[in-house]
Amino acid sequence: MGLTRNAFNVLAALVRDNVRTQRDIADASGLSLGVVNREYRELADKGLVDEAQVTPAGFTALSPYRVENAVIMAAGLSSRFAPLSYERPKGVLKVRGEVLVERQIRQLKEAGIDDIAVVVGYMKEQFFYLEDAFGVDIVVNEDYATRNNNSTIHKVAGRLGNTYICSSDDYFTENPFEPYVYEAYYAAVYEQGPTSEYCLATKGSERRIVDVQVGGRDAWVMLGHAYWDRAFSQAFTTLLDAEYDQPDTAPKLWEDLYAEHVRQLPMVMRPYDHDAIWEFDSLDDLRAFDPDFIDNVDSHIMDNICAVLGCTRQDIRDIVPIKAGLTNLSFRFDVDGSPYVYRHPGVGTDAIINRESETFSQEAARDLGIDGTYLYEHPQEGWKLSRYLDDCEPFDLRNWDHVERAMEIGRTLHRSGIASAWTFDVHEDTKKMLALLDERRRTSFPDFDQLYDLAERLNDLVKCAPEDMVLCHNDFYEPNFLVQKDRMHLIDWEYSGMSDYASDLAVYICCSDYTYDEALHVLELYFQRPLTAEELFHCIGYLSVVSFHWFVWALYKDACGTPVGEFLYLWYKYTKSYGAKALELHEELQGSATKPAPATDGKACETKCEGTAR
Repeated sequence: MGLTRNAFNVLAALVRDNVRTQRDIADASGLSLGVVNREYRELADKGLVDEAQVTPAGFTALSPYRVENAVIMAAGLSSRFAPLSYERPKGVLKVRGEVLVERQIRQLKEAGIDDIAVVVGYMKEQFFYLEDAFGVDIVVNEDYATRNNNSTIHKVAGRLGNTYICSSDDYFTENPFEPYVYEAYYAAVYEQGPTSEYCLATKGSERRIVDVQVGGRDAWVMLGHAYWDRAFSQAFTTLLDAEYDQPDTAPKLWEDLYAEHVRQLPMVMRPYDHDAIWEFDSLDDLRAFDPDFIDNVDSHIMDNICAVLGCTRQDIRDIVPIKAGLTNLSFRFDVDGSPYVYRHPGVGTDAIINRESETFSQEAARDLGIDGTYLYEHPQEGWKLSRYLDDCEPFDLRNWDHVERAMEIGRTLHRSGIASAWTFDVHEDTKKMLALLDERRRTSFPDFDQLYDLAERLNDLVKCAPEDMVLCHNDFYEPNFLVQKDRMHLIDWEYSGMSDYASDLAVYICCSDYTYDEALHVLELYFQRPLTAEELFHCIGYLSVVSFHWFVWALYKDACGTPVGEFLYLWYKYTKSYGAKALELHEELQGSATKPAPATDGKACETKCEGTAR
């Protein structure tokens, strides 16, 4: 038969705090002196305590409540902690002279918990040293980029029993860990005023959690660690197994699953003082806790900003991650009241992006007046600093004034006469990415060869001569247009280089949901007139080739652990549909070329579709 809560608290206080008097036990356990006196007498009568010491029988009674192990979750990116999380995981940052994850491991070991698993994913190699330095187990979670922390729990399901569940980036001013715990709990602090945290509703003196809501005010909120007893671990892992493969489970925190099934998963709230547990959601949060941190942390990103803007690290404020891009990590920040954006190259982009070409094009775009945001880019490392524009409205694909202004930017660029030393051959770039993809066996689905053959054939038909190439953006689509009332900017020049003018038009259309008639209208806005038959075939053919390029790019990004979502299917669909239309247009051109010409000699007029007319 198990211990009552009060009996457990008396025994645990004797073990944990090495107290000698019943008043000391009351202070350590939070029980009244009268309750302690009564419980102590009953424990003594049962032979579980003797002269303020727990007897061997007492330790046997405590054994079901012994903490067996701990799991420290350290797999995620922590994107809200930009820019430092772009350079290293938050758990290995040094705060007040100690590495966060190391401090937590030491606190666990001080409580007698030596079986510790650290689950890693993002920049996992930064944690490997912990295995030798602290004797922990390193567990690699390869799903960290596509799933939330439910995948970490799933990865260590076989380890879970009486287990602490921790986050590598928490800072505890006092050690919260204990060798014995009575039941499952979640740590909580009280938040006054409005909060976006997970708010808890509890019932009874034991503070049993009966509801969890995201957001609220004047509430106890989840913060810090949790403890799972064996019953909770078994119930939760059973639930997780049942729901793990459901499409809507991947983005959920384990706390979301708990909140949805709170009645099936008994857990209490354990309150802490607000200054006992710290979670640093942003650099400004950490700077408030450790004022010296910003000056002492090793950060090339911070140094880059200071070098370009001539500021100090302390001048860099109000950092907010930006999640709009498909390729890179970016964040906004302020210096002396002026807003800026720092672009950090994404994982795997060094294999597919020519940063020197991008830098040349960025400088050309600035000089042409079509990108007024650009300040500096490092031509080898690829980081970039830009002005942030506050007064922009979203680019609207069906606001034809927006579209016309975008096409004007395209004409300005293509007619500038600026010649780059770098070219961008969309189909050759596709082949390079296919070589990278073949290493990951991602091109073996049934109609891949059909798609490739279609793109290869159309590329041969529309490919322009080198002397006809112009400077192109090659990523000419909606998110890269910043719309102000009196000006539009074209940003992000990663894929720029000398190319076919139709490359930009094709990218713009293939990243939209335009109908064919709407796509035709876009082309007419660019040409400022109806297209000739040759121009129409050329642009539609190029549209299929470009769609296939971005389809392969999306496969590559997916293989690198950074999926691009619905674009993958969109580009697959456009490769086929616009490819079929291009072949139809080509047949019509070929047919018109073989019809008898109106010449008096009766000979056929032999015309050749070069596919490059402008």
